[in-house]
Amino acid sequence: METRQAIISFSQSEKVKSGLIWCTQCAHILQNMPNPEMQGGLRLLQALIAMLGNEVQVARQASGDPIWLEVERHLNNARVMVDSGVGHEADFHLTHALSQVNRIGQKSMTFLVEKGLV
Repeated sequence: METRQAIISFSQSEKVKSGLIWCTQCAHILQNMPNPEMQGGLRLLQALIAMLGNEVQVARQASGDPIWLEVERHLNNARVMVDSGVGHEADFHLTHALSQVNRIGQKSMTFLVEKGLV
């Protein structure tokens, strides 16, 4: 890993982590919504996941870290659940994506600490 890659991966991991937490909370809220309101909630969750997908793609392209592909895969699975009308089931995939993003952030931070940059 290079310093530039570590910095990009760390900063993007923090941004994506925040977005994943928001999406997970939205998925939890959907579980208790009445049907008419749930449709609006699903559209909101679709938009959030799409924006998050863009950030993950930027992170993958800018950092070159292949682990971002796993995050993309989990986000795509979550998007399928939401598009199928069962957004509350996306929680599983969002949680796995969050686990991968934490791994990216930890690996990047460890590298930066070892280099004495943080």
